[in-house]
Amino acid sequence: MRAGSVFIDSIPLDEAMNKWFHYLSDNGLLHVSPAEAIDVAVSMGRITAEPVTALLSSPFFHSSAMDGYAVRFDSTFGASETTPVRLTIPDDSLYINTGEPIPEGFNAVIMIEDVNVGRDADAEYIEIIKAATPYQHIRVIGEDIVATELILPENHKIRSIDIGAALAGGHTQIKVRKRPSVAVIPTGSEIVAPGVPLTKGKIIDSNSAMIEGLITGCGAVATCYPIVRDDLDEIKTVVSKAVKVHDLVLIIAGSSAGSRDYTSTVIKDLGQCILHGVNIKPGRPLILGVIEGCAVAGVPGYPVSAYITVDLFIKPLIYKWLGLSAQETEAITAVIGRTISSAIGQEEFIRVKVGKVGDRFVATPLGRGAGIMMSLVRADAMLTIPAMSEGVGAASEVNVALMRPKSDILNTIVCIGSHDNTLDVLYNFLKRKYPRYSLSSAHVGSMGGIIAIKKHEAHIAGTHLLDEETGLYNIPFIEKYLSEEKVLLINLVHRQQGFIVRPGNPKKIATIDDLTRGDIIFINRQPGTGTRLLTDKCLKERGISGQKIKGYDTIEYTHMAVASAVASGRADTGMGILTSAIALGLDFIPVARERYDFVLTRDAYALPMVEALFDIMRNDTEFRQTTLRMGGYDVSDMGKIMYGN
Repeated sequence: MRAGSVFIDSIPLDEAMNKWFHYLSDNGLLHVSPAEAIDVAVSMGRITAEPVTALLSSPFFHSSAMDGYAVRFDSTFGASETTPVRLTIPDDSLYINTGEPIPEGFNAVIMIEDVNVGRDADAEYIEIIKAATPYQHIRVIGEDIVATELILPENHKIRSIDIGAALAGGHTQIKVRKRPSVAVIPTGSEIVAPGVPLTKGKIIDSNSAMIEGLITGCGAVATCYPIVRDDLDEIKTVVSKAVKVHDLVLIIAGSSAGSRDYTSTVIKDLGQCILHGVNIKPGRPLILGVIEGCAVAGVPGYPVSAYITVDLFIKPLIYKWLGLSAQETEAITAVIGRTISSAIGQEEFIRVKVGKVGDRFVATPLGRGAGIMMSLVRADAMLTIPAMSEGVGAASEVNVALMRPKSDILNTIVCIGSHDNTLDVLYNFLKRKYPRYSLSSAHVGSMGGIIAIKKHEAHIAGTHLLDEETGLYNIPFIEKYLSEEKVLLINLVHRQQGFIVRPGNPKKIATIDDLTRGDIIFINRQPGTGTRLLTDKCLKERGISGQKIKGYDTIEYTHMAVASAVASGRADTGMGILTSAIALGLDFIPVARERYDFVLTRDAYALPMVEALFDIMRNDTEFRQTTLRMGGYDVSDMGKIMYGN
């Protein structure tokens, strides 16, 4: 008498998968795994359960980026080949090695190659022929990571570089998804463990280790049980114990309809059989069920069948428990968004962000400094520039090696333009609600974002450009530069711009006029940003030239970087948003209330991933509350279409 049963199902793959996952969902078994705290040092490959933000800045002290001499930059004024400047040692200059803290009172470093060392009757000195700029050749506080900055979003698989970034940001522990526990139970009287001498009719159990690798490779913990012979009661006993201590039980072999195929009977007797038989080849005898609240699968015994069915039905389940989508790696051809120059004679690896805009992949280069760890954390791919190349031009096609799966790249929203702190928060909420989607942002300023939309190099662009003649934000610039495009302008936030100063405002900065004082060092934003335009507008109204302001030509690329420069003492003030000042415990002098919008084409607006982004902005109450808690924001128009043509 046959112990097994004939197939009760032979349904299409899509239908089988829907049936499986809907049943698990309806019975509360498709939940995201709970969080647990573990040491950062052992978090490799784990999945973040909450956003990881920096507790402190890295580096946390100003350090020399070169071997040379620390100096006071204002003591080098006037140095030239015809009028060299002498600085005494150690009063006016001090030798310093790469990585050493900058001595108190010094604020620039001159490379050893650029000085002549001498001695006269009074003292040793250095002689220079070129003036130093403020904080020249100095790794400043927060150059890599700024306190409160988002290091890792929720639902992110931790890599080795992420561990370094989290540690550098002050974390020793991190909350991650608890790894699902999976039991792998091989069955069959003909099966023997690897290493056991074979006799006729015996087969090495290779499936258990293979499946264990598949399971652990996607983030779960696999426990391989000893081989269970073809005995119904013995299999029942082992399975009954396994379902009490695991999230998922895989029974290898015995899923067909032969006289010694007991898996179907075991699942039916102990629980519920959801389906038996899927119309795929190989892998047709798959069995899926639930026993005592534990998902159970009868995996076919043939190795290829086992691999395919686990890949199709089990890996996606583990990813869902971990809040992930399936992973893959690949190299692709992409278009470089802007020119990258490189010195001849040295092979260079450029970290880039990658997204697909229209029918092509667009790669945007990230920071190139050797000490900028976050460029690796944020990178999607690596571009290699050969040693005998001077670089690549804008719009050039290049091959990039992906550091993220291509599936992620295809689901990445490319955001190029102005920086705002809410972008990090929005990214995290997008990953939480729609794990398969990502947001890739590059901070090139409002005008750079509008040009990226015009050149079809971005899906959306952040902008806060004030037109001096009309007093309107963004619309005049869209009408001027994007008149040939069908675009929408959608509000993210209203926010406060002003001068960021240290607590207590020790320099007593009150107005734009104070920037011309000799004791004030200013930190600026790059040309083309809305903040730079606001700064220049204020200067123009007061008839002040930027050349009268110390630090006017020293720029940073984000509001948090400006705030960090003030917090670290590298600058006395800079124009930025209130939220950045609040984040680093700084004071703020209001200058203007501005509107920060997203501009995008109507084609981009119709993309599912972009629809998901605006769904969060318009309907996620928690996102709005989180934004408000950051301080300095008005969300009354969030998600509202402000303009369309």
